[in-house]
Amino acid sequence: MAEKREQKDKLGKRLRVKYRMVIMNDETFQEKFSLLLSPMNVIVLGGSLAIFLVVSVTYIIAFTSLREYIPGYADINMRRQVYGTAMRLDSLERAMLLKDQYLENLQMVIAGKLPETELMEPDTTKDYTVIEFSQSRQDSLLRTLVEEEERYNLRTLQLSAAPSAESNVRNLFFFAPIKGDISAPFDPRSGHVGIDVVTRENEAVKSTLDGTVVIATWTYDAGYVIAVQHSSNLMSFYKHNSVLLKKQGDAVKAGEVLAIVGNTGELTSGPHLHFELWLGGRPVNPEEYVVF
Repeated sequence: MAEKREQKDKLGKRLRVKYRMVIMNDETFQEKFSLLLSPMNVIVLGGSLAIFLVVSVTYIIAFTSLREYIPGYADINMRRQVYGTAMRLDSLERAMLLKDQYLENLQMVIAGKLPETELMEPDTTKDYTVIEFSQSRQDSLLRTLVEEEERYNLRTLQLSAAPSAESNVRNLFFFAPIKGDISAPFDPRSGHVGIDVVTRENEAVKSTLDGTVVIATWTYDAGYVIAVQHSSNLMSFYKHNSVLLKKQGDAVKAGEVLAIVGNTGELTSGPHLHFELWLGGRPVNPEEYVVF
């Protein structure tokens, strides 16, 4: 025990021994600078300098732009932007897929068929960045059509609309979508739920009433098709166009040009307009409302 204490005392004395560091002129031996040091002073000074260097480097990396030059150390704002962009792209991709399914289902319902696929619902078990989408007129229309899908079956279709809805529509002023001769009249028993109007090629097709474009697409049978949702649960369809001048979601006025007459689609034999009116989910004879 005494020996250990003596060793500690000797070590302490050695650490406290003073040494003089002198800087002299090599030729004249003139003393320029001297510093009195001990091993303890050197240890303390070296440790303090090391701590200072570590703190300085950490500060530079954490709080200055120099950290961007360190491989693998990205800017925190950049990482946030990349993450947010990835989440928005994922949400937009899902929204586009839902939109495509919605249009396919809407076309099948209009054709009197049941939708083959259901609209996908978001996975609530995953943590996605939520993007708010307000309910559109197209979404409300699809819900109404699906709920009344049996009413679209042409084999059991009732050919007259509800009296109250029909009386409201008869008070509206319909603008003729095009002027010409009717080559095929309204005949739902044979599957022809609209009328065919023959006119000059490249004639402008106009909206019959104010409304919103809910369909603007191309189909194999009807070519370029555009549909407008009007008030009083009324929809108008314009088929076999050569060019569509409006896109889905556009608001249009009565008499505003929607498309150009064409001869597109499989079910056509010349330039003409196939025009349909649907009231309350049922096709009605356009000649009872529009003067061509």
